[in-house]
Amino acid sequence: MAQTVTVDATPSHSVNSFSPPYALGTTVDRVPSNATDTFFSPATIQQILEAGWGVVSYRQNTELFVQAWHWNPKGTWSDHAERGYFTGDATPGEAIRHSYGYDLRHRGFTRNGGTEFSGYSRLNDGDLTSYWKSNPYLTKSFTNEDDALHPQWVVVDLEKRHEVNAVRIAWAEPYARAYQVQYWTGADAMDRQADGEWKTFKSGAITESKGGTVTLQLDPVPVSTRYVRILMTQSSNTCDTHGPGDRRNCVGYAIREVYLGTSGDGKSFKDVLHHSPDQKQSPTYCSSVDPWHEPSDLFVAPDRMESGDQPGFDLFFTSGITRGLPAIVPVAMLYGTPEDSAAQLTYLKRRNYAISYIEMGEEPDGQYMLPEDYGALYLQWATALHGVDPTFKLGGPVFEGVTEDIKVWADAQGRTSWFGRFLDYLKAHGRLTDLAFMSFEHYPYDGCETPWKNLYQEPQLISHIMQVWREDGLPPDVPMFDTETNDHGGDAAVDIFGALWLGDSFAGFLTAGGKATYYYHGLPYSPPHPACANNWGTYRMFMTDRNYQIKQRTSQFYAAQMLTQEWVQPKDAIHKVFTAVSDIKDADGHALVTAYALLRPDGQWSLMLINKDRDNPHPVHIVFHDAEAKTDQYFEGPISMVTFGSAQYQWHSAGKEGYADPDNPPLKSTISGLEGSSYILPAASLTVLRGTMKQR
Repeated sequence: MAQTVTVDATPSHSVNSFSPPYALGTTVDRVPSNATDTFFSPATIQQILEAGWGVVSYRQNTELFVQAWHWNPKGTWSDHAERGYFTGDATPGEAIRHSYGYDLRHRGFTRNGGTEFSGYSRLNDGDLTSYWKSNPYLTKSFTNEDDALHPQWVVVDLEKRHEVNAVRIAWAEPYARAYQVQYWTGADAMDRQADGEWKTFKSGAITESKGGTVTLQLDPVPVSTRYVRILMTQSSNTCDTHGPGDRRNCVGYAIREVYLGTSGDGKSFKDVLHHSPDQKQSPTYCSSVDPWHEPSDLFVAPDRMESGDQPGFDLFFTSGITRGLPAIVPVAMLYGTPEDSAAQLTYLKRRNYAISYIEMGEEPDGQYMLPEDYGALYLQWATALHGVDPTFKLGGPVFEGVTEDIKVWADAQGRTSWFGRFLDYLKAHGRLTDLAFMSFEHYPYDGCETPWKNLYQEPQLISHIMQVWREDGLPPDVPMFDTETNDHGGDAAVDIFGALWLGDSFAGFLTAGGKATYYYHGLPYSPPHPACANNWGTYRMFMTDRNYQIKQRTSQFYAAQMLTQEWVQPKDAIHKVFTAVSDIKDADGHALVTAYALLRPDGQWSLMLINKDRDNPHPVHIVFHDAEAKTDQYFEGPISMVTFGSAQYQWHSAGKEGYADPDNPPLKSTISGLEGSSYILPAASLTVLRGTMKQR
């Protein structure tokens, strides 16, 4: 028996409106250097464009690797010895085809949201000539706020509970004159920051420190803990090894090495940390990193991403991938300088490239940056960029793909919402208008195995997190962008699962009031999920050979076409969004059919129907209800029906040799609509119905 999909077609009940080229976009990210020319060849670009995506969001990977980004390989160094802080050349010259990341000498991360495969912390690398140093732009010299308002910190992860009552700190310059040594009471200090608190050891509050190497007995009785934090609130403001020639060398905090363990008499010391210049060291985390580096720090990875090319801006804007539409571009903020970012935007303006929005930094939550620190950098960069062009639209924070509010260590008022505190920081400084848009990433699933039942979670996941951001205080007139999204999860992304998720999430985002959403990613390259080393079925519209040549299209390519060519009218014109609900559920109450309704500029009603029942087709009646006219309407006359499902496409999992067979495009037909008509939705399918209505 057919069940019903009801569209609320009341004219005043439209929940959103958008123009497809500006609302349904894709992304460009870091790629292997030896693949750049292949990916940006006219033949490859043409295949990418056939997916139908509009605007492009340029992703910035260097900050995930804790690197300084040389967006222009040509530029100047702050130090006369050709090292220090780099500023790219703002004067257009030879076209920029490649740009790269440079590792940071004074890094304090062993790993974070993007660095599990490269680099290491200088806090416990076993080398007393190296050191971690905090970001100078978070000091009073640049924030015009007392350093105590932006305390810097390092956290040591013992990986399991240990007895701790002593610490040895080999300070570098500048050292902390005042600091506290604390232990964590909860389970996970870094990824569950609201589920515990930092407590200062009985003798852990230090004032009037003189630097040097000190061994402190923190408590007569050892405390069992996994995490220890050194929280620094007052700097010596003495100059580091790079000398007094640059004021950035003489602010903040620096530590050569940290040792942690037990002491019975305050003299003997048993260290429980593992010190080594690689990922085998005991993990450490830090509040920020000084972006000082040298030419020899150019990042080269022998396997995962080779030298890691952030495609050059000239190549990006002239290749055709942007379709001439304004692009979202990033600036390096967490590990960059305001001067360099201002030079970058000056360069793009001089090239007359079309820019819509500017994202400030990349995933500060994944870098464990506190919201007030991000806010302090945000305002400095906003001032610098608006000095280039006061009309620039700036935004962020470019959150990782979370599905719940991001929680951080409680502040003095007990507030734990990252985004709420960031917004409060902007408000307190009278600068909320510097946030022209809010952006986040959406990756709803983790791991290699993505069971079919996960499909039932969308679109609630995307609509829920958008509501969370509003409840955190995001003003209703500030638009939201999902600037990077996919379903994660290995093979599922390229199986028919990936197509159904894509339709559900993208249409769900627009129905929830979002401004634009961006598929990750457009280029036919994407490394496998880190935990899925034998699976190349993640984040892609195409399968490629070993030379990055396209072999075949995946389910998400066809889902993209369903969205951009069938559901919407592929033109720059306003589409109105209306809600639609179905009463088709399984025995557990899961919605088996979700529906998304548009009134297109050509006057047709377009309804995308997603049958999440993997095994069974479902016949449905379509009703358009107008609450104001108190009438029900239905499709009448010729109806365009486009279907993509398991009959057209089946994925065969074979590790890196996975393939689709059959691998066919959506099935198109024309049918007649009448009152009482039912429409068959094949099992595991996307279906678009388009036509006009008649009043009952």
